[in-house]
Amino acid sequence: MYLAQEPNPILPDVSDMIVGLGAFLILLFVLWKFVGPRFEKLYEERTAKIEGGIEKAEKAQAEAQRALEQYNAQLAEARTEAAKIRDDARLEAEQIREEIRAEAQAEAARIVAQGESQLQAQKSQIIAELRNELGRHSVELASRIVGESLEDEARRNRTVDRFLEELDSAGARG
Repeated sequence: MYLAQEPNPILPDVSDMIVGLGAFLILLFVLWKFVGPRFEKLYEERTAKIEGGIEKAEKAQAEAQRALEQYNAQLAEARTEAAKIRDDARLEAEQIREEIRAEAQAEAARIVAQGESQLQAQKSQIIAELRNELGRHSVELASRIVGESLEDEARRNRTVDRFLEELDSAGARG
């Protein structure tokens, strides 16, 4: 008795396995031939983009670092220049102050000298006036005492000069 075997639900039919294996191999070939290279290409492009982005970021960071260093150098230079300008201004102010002080001292000395010369001139003028007055009064007094006229100019001047010399010598001794 030949019994027809019933298909085993766990084991598939051989023809189905062959068809399935063929379809799997065709699918594997299509994936390997067409899809795989495309995925590989996309993967390489994405890797290149990422690496390019990283390189760009590194370049941008390096450029930013150079710009920062340049800015700091310029800032330090500006600070140095500002300090130099400040020092120059202080020196110039000190020089101007000294020049003004020297000019003021020179002007004060000139004013004092001018005042002293004016005082000397006034003193000389007053002494001359006093000598004349004293001489006139002395001549009048001497004329009254002596009883004769001392109107002769030369004699009067000699008498006045002699009298004043006696007064000067008496003042020097005293």
